[in-house]
Amino acid sequence: MIQIHKYVPQFFLVLYLVFYTAHSFAVWYEVTGTSRILSSERIARARALEDALFKAVSFSGKNIGTINSLIPFLKEHKTKYHFENHLVRHMLIEKQEIENNIFFVKAKIQILQSRKICDNQYKKTFLVSNINLAYPEQAVLGQIYNIGEDFSRIISRQLNQESRSFISVGTTNYEIDKAYPERLIMIAKDAQAQFIITGTITDLTITSDEKKNQNKNSTVRQFAIEIQVFDGKTGQKIYDQNYREVAKWSFAKVTQVNTKSANFWLSDYGEMILQVNRRIMLDLESQMSCKITLPEIISKLENIVTMNLGRLHGVKKGDKLQLWHMNSFTDSQGFLRKRINQSDITLTVSRVYENQSELKINEVELGKSIQIGDFVQKLPS
Repeated sequence: MIQIHKYVPQFFLVLYLVFYTAHSFAVWYEVTGTSRILSSERIARARALEDALFKAVSFSGKNIGTINSLIPFLKEHKTKYHFENHLVRHMLIEKQEIENNIFFVKAKIQILQSRKICDNQYKKTFLVSNINLAYPEQAVLGQIYNIGEDFSRIISRQLNQESRSFISVGTTNYEIDKAYPERLIMIAKDAQAQFIITGTITDLTITSDEKKNQNKNSTVRQFAIEIQVFDGKTGQKIYDQNYREVAKWSFAKVTQVNTKSANFWLSDYGEMILQVNRRIMLDLESQMSCKITLPEIISKLENIVTMNLGRLHGVKKGDKLQLWHMNSFTDSQGFLRKRINQSDITLTVSRVYENQSELKINEVELGKSIQIGDFVQKLPS
């Protein structure tokens, strides 16, 4: 017995070393996800698991947009999740509990450390347009006519604080109309934005449902929104998605609700809107994180040019970039078209500012062909 106990620890040590060596490309993260119980404990549990995934993948530095493909599987009530062909391989539920109407889930999550090609991109710039109300009369209860404007600011802040691939240049009051792509291009250019995001809140209706085993009614309110994204270089719509959720409306009917207040955003209804906001960001990450970031040349002085991306977008001193020329031509129908051609010119980041960077021209003899409005693309490091 003494000899057996003596050698057992060494045996497990060998197994651990073999396992660690074979799986050294993956890392385990221990996180706690939370979600307020808005409609049911089952949905709250799935949202808490989603929150745990978001925290782990975000901390690992990987593409948070990949979480979206796993969300449907989180509705299954399991203690162990295994995902094939995904950077998240395993998810083990260690503990779950409910406290003060909040669902807590403690989980261990294994994430592969492989790197995707699109991780090489700089952050893409978004201009957020004010969200409109399709039916302002639906905002009468609570007098929440400013909810669209406030939601725009929430989107902008979410992109800046939690997005891996995007950064917001702010919000705008300009009307975004797909019928006028030239106007969209001008708005995006003035704001130095690669994309414009806009939307319309389509449903704020309320209903009263009698609670089971209770005599009083519970007022619930819908929140439905259509989100659209336009390419700032072409003015064309490249993304269109609808979202719908419902949550308890806990404010009295005669109360004028301040949608800028913490009281609103900490309510069940405000919490639900924040969850929709995160879902929008994750969808954008999933659909657009691998789109090419195209910084633009905004000034030129001898052998130094300046582009409109800087430290906030992930630019670092020493980065290598490829120059693309922007040319215009008239097609057979007389319309002016734009064309981007790759040049033989490469550049090196020599100085980085918050929103701009200076680039040194490597092929000095070709530098005369560089024009304001040309684009650059980061080369793999």
